[in-house]
Amino acid sequence: MRKLLPIIGTPSGSHPGGRSAMTCRFRCGDACFHEVPNTSDNAYVGDVVAGALGRRAMMRAAAVVTVAAAAGTAGVAGALPAAATDAQTTTSKNASGKPAGRSARGLRFSTVAPNTADAVTVPEGYRQNVVIRWGEPILRGAPAFDPEKQTAAAQAGQFGYNNDFLALLPLPGECDRQLLVANHEYTNEILMFRGYDPANPTRQQVEVAWAAHGLSAVVVEEDRRTGKLTAVPRHHLNRRVTATTEFRLTGPAAGSDLLKTSVDPTGTKVLGTLNNCSGGTTPWGTTLHGEENFNQYFANSSRATDKRYGIGTGATERKWESFDKRFDVAQEPNEVHRFGYVVEFDPYDPTSTPRKHTALGRFKHEAATVRLTDDGRPVVYTGDDERFDYFYKFVGSKRMKKGSSRAVREHNLSLLDEGTLYVARLTGDSPAIEIDGTGKLPADGEFDGSGEWIPLATATAEGAVSHVEGMSAQEVLVFTRLAGDKVGATKMDRPEDIQPSPLTGKVYVVLTNNTNRGVGANAKADEANPRNANKHGHILELTERRDRPQSTTFAWSLFLVAGDPDDPATYFAGFPKDDVSPISCPDNVAFDPHGNLWISTDGSRLGSHDGLFGVATRGSRRGELKQFLTVPTGAETCGPVIQDRRVLVAVQHPGEADGASVEKPASTWPDGAGKIVRPSVVAVWRADGEDIGV
Repeated sequence: MRKLLPIIGTPSGSHPGGRSAMTCRFRCGDACFHEVPNTSDNAYVGDVVAGALGRRAMMRAAAVVTVAAAAGTAGVAGALPAAATDAQTTTSKNASGKPAGRSARGLRFSTVAPNTADAVTVPEGYRQNVVIRWGEPILRGAPAFDPEKQTAAAQAGQFGYNNDFLALLPLPGECDRQLLVANHEYTNEILMFRGYDPANPTRQQVEVAWAAHGLSAVVVEEDRRTGKLTAVPRHHLNRRVTATTEFRLTGPAAGSDLLKTSVDPTGTKVLGTLNNCSGGTTPWGTTLHGEENFNQYFANSSRATDKRYGIGTGATERKWESFDKRFDVAQEPNEVHRFGYVVEFDPYDPTSTPRKHTALGRFKHEAATVRLTDDGRPVVYTGDDERFDYFYKFVGSKRMKKGSSRAVREHNLSLLDEGTLYVARLTGDSPAIEIDGTGKLPADGEFDGSGEWIPLATATAEGAVSHVEGMSAQEVLVFTRLAGDKVGATKMDRPEDIQPSPLTGKVYVVLTNNTNRGVGANAKADEANPRNANKHGHILELTERRDRPQSTTFAWSLFLVAGDPDDPATYFAGFPKDDVSPISCPDNVAFDPHGNLWISTDGSRLGSHDGLFGVATRGSRRGELKQFLTVPTGAETCGPVIQDRRVLVAVQHPGEADGASVEKPASTWPDGAGKIVRPSVVAVWRADGEDIGV
């Protein structure tokens, strides 16, 4: 039996997903320890599935990968034996009994073993470098990073903190250069400032934190001789967006009374973006960024609508409300309504004003990924990262235009302001008696069913129409969670990243975990959530009707049920479990040029550090999952970007362990002992310069 590392430091079950208490405090405001915001009586996905008998599966389950996550403490470095460390030559057979042969093209690398090394560990024959660190100057005039003398002005010209989503965009006319865009999700002041007192932050510390949030755009350059990727400081396209940058609110809710404040009586302008998690790129050359756990920044609420979003009644962790009244709901009740949107950013225009698209709804957006209909209209998939909340789709009504003129770009920047927002409702096809909470497959050999997209609101150039009884269109788009409650959307286990395959059109929905499943009075396992106390998570595969992204019905199946492959509850699309890596808590995903799905993990409960995995989604090797890298102590794997010859990951919150501080670091990554731990972006490539995994 495959031996796994023990969870180190944090008592089992004390923090979902194996995160440290520090991570839970600063990233999401201890969301998993608060009362579940969704108290509606909507069916859980398993309840509706179990009651829908006789409907046959329309999709075959496919294997997906999860990645080993950080144990959350300074563990003992060391590697564990990994299954199929040379899966290039395995002769195992798949579920159909056919010879499996070599790994899928793009996944032909030596599997990295689960480990707790305080380093980024990559396959044999691969190289790596740190592309850019927190605090490195990227704007003209920005000073060198000095953690002992950090100011808001300095940070506003430097790469931000806790990099998450990454995009690498082409840079025509500049040889060997690309444009890197990064989210900066949240700050951890305990690891940023020596002697930080959480009860009494200073104004300077708060203003540095404001400047460390947001987005960075920075040009990067490849060294053809080595494969190394480095940042180009002071390039004219380099830019910082912070918590005090002006944004434009667009779409049907912009200008409504729900968005007006004492500072902005028009309801169309807002300062800053907060807690940007994952995101996406658009076919028209912009990037999308999901505002996720925005609730934790706002204090002193007493409204039921705020409670549905997890906004607290007392002071916040960072106490920003003491320095700016807009973070105090009691003083500025509508400011909180101006966060929780999908942000659109034009990285090719340093003078552009970023936009918040209200037509895509307000909730804890994990990501926003785009595909086009056959006639060129955008379809955006996005999840609401909360226990028992929903996932959504927006279908635009305007067609994308080709070209780069100012008029074309302005038209394309309006594409996400008109269209229909939908929420998902799922049903399943197996009898309830066959779903016993252990993850055992039902009699038909797969977890599967069908689903429909329920319309919430439609926006046009003339106005917007609500499809939810008792709510106006503006209310639907500001209180989108409540609209989902009303129409009976299906409660899911923390929907995070959602990615459509560029090759097959199938859509992959990542569900990170839900340790409350089947606990106490909470809903028990069902076909779409087949395990009670779901601590490892799973991935759904959706097939839109007729493979049309604008369809209002779909089929679904479980592609991956994560965890230790020796656990009978796990499932890898029917691929032999002896030949896959252990994975836990899938989070962000991306596709490589060969159609393989790459999965980064967040908070593994398997005892090893977080990592990045690749899994085949089609062919005889479908479901084969292989670990490509692991990240340092306390860190989470974010990003990722998978190119022909390079993999990029964002190493987020390294050293974030209970009891850690600047004075007592839990990690020495990336610069060694005596240096402050710094979130950073890492590039990985083959030493021989050839394509990844071929």
